[in-house]
Amino acid sequence: MTKQQRYQFFIDYFLLNAPSAETELLFNNPFELLVAVILSAQCTDKRVNLTTPAIFKKFPTPESLSKGSFKEVFALIKSISYPNNKAKHLIGMAEMLVNKFSGQVPMTVDELVELPGVGRKTANVITSVIDQQPNMAVDTHVFRVSARLGLTTNAKTPLAAEKQLISHIPKEYIHRAHHWLILHGRYVCTARSPKCEDCGIQSVCKYFAKQAKMNNRL
Repeated sequence: MTKQQRYQFFIDYFLLNAPSAETELLFNNPFELLVAVILSAQCTDKRVNLTTPAIFKKFPTPESLSKGSFKEVFALIKSISYPNNKAKHLIGMAEMLVNKFSGQVPMTVDELVELPGVGRKTANVITSVIDQQPNMAVDTHVFRVSARLGLTTNAKTPLAAEKQLISHIPKEYIHRAHHWLILHGRYVCTARSPKCEDCGIQSVCKYFAKQAKMNNRL
């Protein structure tokens, strides 16, 4: 099977089985999504969704958050991983939105990464979810699953994986493909004890083929 055939199988499978895949983070506008994604770094979406309602109620806009104190923000996110840094990032992000972007979340990766707490992965999430831009956010799930399936080869960094993925996936599917990979990694192709028996794409998976070959040798 060629790499392009593997990609086509992957796309066809998820178009059929998860055509409406989307982020599990809860939000109502670009600003709320930006806050949620910043908080989600090294933290589960479930925990973030439990935390953000109180933040959005107290700080519904960039203007209000920019005027919040560290103590106020920290108190609302203390159950999240790295609350000290994230509280500082949230306030700094809001201040820059107000002072440089007229209180609006920019929709280019280059502008977004200027914001405190926003790296390339976060910028790709925002632009792909809100604007359906053909940007691929590579987190640990996407990095792992794409390598196991054989969609990426010898990708040593998230950026290398991102470049390989977007070079093979048609532009109109890239914003959904991120969610296909992350959700598959979260619920099926887990880091430990992947549920290969429940996987609908095991027939094209290099990891599964390798494991099966090893088991046959025993």
